Amino acid sequence: MTVQDLPAVNASLNGAATVLLFAGWVAIKKRKNRQAHKWFMTGALACSTVFLGCYLYYHYYARMTPFPGDGLLRYVYYAILITHVPLAALMVPFILAAVWFAYRGRFEAHTRITRWLWPVWMYVSVTGVVIYVMLYQM
Repeated sequence: MTVQDLPAVNASLNGAATVLLFAGWVAIKKRKNRQAHKWFMTGALACSTVFLGCYLYYHYYARMTPFPGDGLLRYVYYAILITHVPLAALMVPFILAAVWFAYRGRFEAHTRITRWLWPVWMYVSVTGVVIYVMLYQM
């Protein structure tokens, strides 16, 4: 594996996080299964953590990849990117807080945070895959 392979790895990790986040949501909201929810969300956290490490490594060693498209598609790409990047950075401390509250058994505080955190995390994970496709597969 080379540094050039990391964008595909990162997209795969984002895709896996998306699936695990959705499964965790189903486990807690539809099935009321705290144990399954815990495992799915731990998996999503692991995928996102490995993603962050790979992402930082990639951008330390590789050059930025300019968007190859033009016209309306270019505006769509930058609109997604402009929302994706700050949300990805801002959600990290809130994920840590949500995990902390769950670990300590403070489920009311955990739920208050995750009520808005979960859709943001889903958005960031999905748009991470979309950004990869738009940069490398179009």
